Amino acid sequence: MTGFQSKTIMMLGSGELGKEVVLEAQRLGVKTIAVDRYENAPAMQVAHASHVINMLDGAALRALIEQEKPDYIIPEIEAIATETLMELEQDGFTVVPTAKAANLTMDREGIRRLASETLGLPTAKYEFANTLEELKEAVGKIGTPCVIKPIMSSSGKGQSVCRSERDIEACWTAAMEGGRAKKTRVIVEEFIAFESEITLLTVRSVSGTAFCAPIGHIQQDGDYIESWQPHVMSETHIAEAEEIAKKITDALGGYGLFGVELFITADGIYFSEVSPRPHDTGMVTMVTQDVSEFAIHIRAVLGYPIPAIRLLSPGASRTVKAWEEKTDYAVNGVGEALALPDTQVRVFGKPETKVGRRMAVVLTIADEVEEARQKAEQAASLLSVDYQS
Repeated sequence: MTGFQSKTIMMLGSGELGKEVVLEAQRLGVKTIAVDRYENAPAMQVAHASHVINMLDGAALRALIEQEKPDYIIPEIEAIATETLMELEQDGFTVVPTAKAANLTMDREGIRRLASETLGLPTAKYEFANTLEELKEAVGKIGTPCVIKPIMSSSGKGQSVCRSERDIEACWTAAMEGGRAKKTRVIVEEFIAFESEITLLTVRSVSGTAFCAPIGHIQQDGDYIESWQPHVMSETHIAEAEEIAKKITDALGGYGLFGVELFITADGIYFSEVSPRPHDTGMVTMVTQDVSEFAIHIRAVLGYPIPAIRLLSPGASRTVKAWEEKTDYAVNGVGEALALPDTQVRVFGKPETKVGRRMAVVLTIADEVEEARQKAEQAASLLSVDYQS
């Protein structure tokens, strides 16, 4: 009689989202390996094994994957040597959802050209620039206000709004400081006057394509601080959003959950971005749905069916951030927040704080979305990131 034979996943990126994916994988008997550029990342604290490497180093990434031979390679972040993943996929490794998806979505230029030029999806007007002088020309073409972003970054890093020609140099500096992989190329986007922005969690699985209820969210400096589900939309707008989400995820291919970000405007739905993995705004699904985005992702990856996804209750999430860079800290007020009805807290356990870094999230449910949002705001106000010195 042989022992239990487990599949193995390797998480490339081990933050709070990766931690939840690892936990859901383990519930299905999957062996988990967490990888990140720093020690004691959240997913490493619960995975069966972990490694610290520079994931932008293609040789180091290949060596580790060939050493561990995972059944599934699951990117959680953008800062990965995706060209190496494409080569490894050719060698027989399985990248989730596909190496093409990881490569295109790491690069804002690749995904924007796919959405707008290949698929014909409605997007903001855009230009690209490699130098400050090119940026000035691009802003001249797009007009102000406009949004300037590094083509490679995450969680809004390096993103800024250029409101006049006087802002261009400051926006260029912000993009250079916030971008990843030492790329100097930026994208300049038309400023869309949207009524709201949503995340449409879209899953591709053996059961076909399915959608979660729309998630509304508010961002500051390109990083989410609050989300809620469901976001009220007309049937026409929901149909438009689902059509756009299906087209972009079909083009990327593979099985798994995608976070499709969309703008709702008076003129209709505009495509913004897509992440081929669980989305930070989707943490709210841990309390609102019968199956969270993390459980959905793993089920799809493993080839299991995804039945109809049910919304159990309206709910909201709100982040708790740090505003200093320290290694000696504590998240206080958890007990007070948990004393509120229908409230949950997730403390991520990151080894150090950084300015603007998410350290925890509160999750609430209520009979109505607005009530859930108010409760989440109240719960988050009770939490604080405090330092020993």
